[in-house]
Amino acid sequence: LAGMPRRYSDFPDSYLTWNIMSTLGSTISLFAILYFLFIIWESMITQRTPAFPMQLSSSIEWYHTLPPAEHTY
Repeated sequence: LAGMPRRYSDFPDSYLTWNIMSTLGSTISLFAILYFLFIIWESMITQRTPAFPMQLSSSIEWYHTLPPAEHTY
């Protein structure tokens, strides 16, 4: 909120829309962080098998030698 004085208990009415938008944005960010933490927690608790295991060598990146040979790209 450029131009908003610091440490005021009240703000001008012209900043009301920006205050509501800022509050809404921070609320969305809070729920996104909580949902992300829930996804991490749930994935650690259930311990499902991965959909694409690393041993599956059908993709092209596993056919390359590591590190790649000189002048191959």
